[in-house]
Amino acid sequence: MPHETLYPSVLDAIGNTPMVELSRITGDLDGHIFAKLEFINPGYSKKDRIARQMIEEAEAEGALRPGDTVVELTSGNTGTGLAIVCAVKGYHFVAVMSRGNSSERARMMAALGAEVVLVDQCPDSTPGEVSGADLARVEAKAQEIVRQRRAFRADQFQLPGNSRAHYRHTAPEIMRQAGGIDAFCDFIGSGGSFAGCARYFKECDPAIQCYIVEPAGAAAFAAEAVTRPNHRIQGGGYAMADLALVDRARVDGCLGVSDADAIKMARRLAREEGLFAGYSSGANLAAALQLLQGAHQGERIAILLPDSGLKYLSTDLWSR
Repeated sequence: MPHETLYPSVLDAIGNTPMVELSRITGDLDGHIFAKLEFINPGYSKKDRIARQMIEEAEAEGALRPGDTVVELTSGNTGTGLAIVCAVKGYHFVAVMSRGNSSERARMMAALGAEVVLVDQCPDSTPGEVSGADLARVEAKAQEIVRQRRAFRADQFQLPGNSRAHYRHTAPEIMRQAGGIDAFCDFIGSGGSFAGCARYFKECDPAIQCYIVEPAGAAAFAAEAVTRPNHRIQGGGYAMADLALVDRARVDGCLGVSDADAIKMARRLAREEGLFAGYSSGANLAAALQLLQGAHQGERIAILLPDSGLKYLSTDLWSR
């Protein structure tokens, strides 16, 4: 919808985010990086899209009825999206999150009416560094709450609405805005945005190369040994070798990004492009620069900026 439209609810303001060429960062390079500003969604992340899609599909299928409770594990972004959707539609939402995620996320979800259940990290984990083992604890708690309350589980790792939101909306928007791309790279958590976008791009043009981005030392999807499960790139990189939503036939390669590079690039986005985004945005930019300086020199690379830097003010991302 055009932005001049008066929307009946905030749900209609989800999507149709702007796209910006990162011409200051790529000024000395041969090629282009196009960044999709997903932090401009109402909940400041790409996850607003999947929250709306999963809930609306559950309603259409009869799996979710008035008065039901919705439960999901989250690093904060999916939970914020679900809190917004459930607030508008009248469902009680329970967000289950690791204490290792930034405190801003829990406070934002609670402000939107969510019941936030925080789960302690594993004894060897560090705040701000959520591992696959930490996520397993959150998953166990989410399952327990679903059983106790007979709730609907908005399972972002399993429900096809996750990838379908990006297949139907995000990827077509990118193609319209960019006028065509040669490559796409995406930091994976649930894998939904990669899966949906890669499917659409390959249908448009099988020559478009699609790359998975993971933290260096936690690249299980790339079949590498996991040596640094407690990385600092929040919102993904859970060292999962198998993701239900991702079709490996659409993966043209995997790229590793260090914590330091993800942080450096998030700061460059802010200081050089005026784009205030989070860790995974920095990881996506770092990966895109790898491509632009390598096999995709002179080409057009699309990335998502998944969430806002406002969600990390309590972390060391903006410490200097």
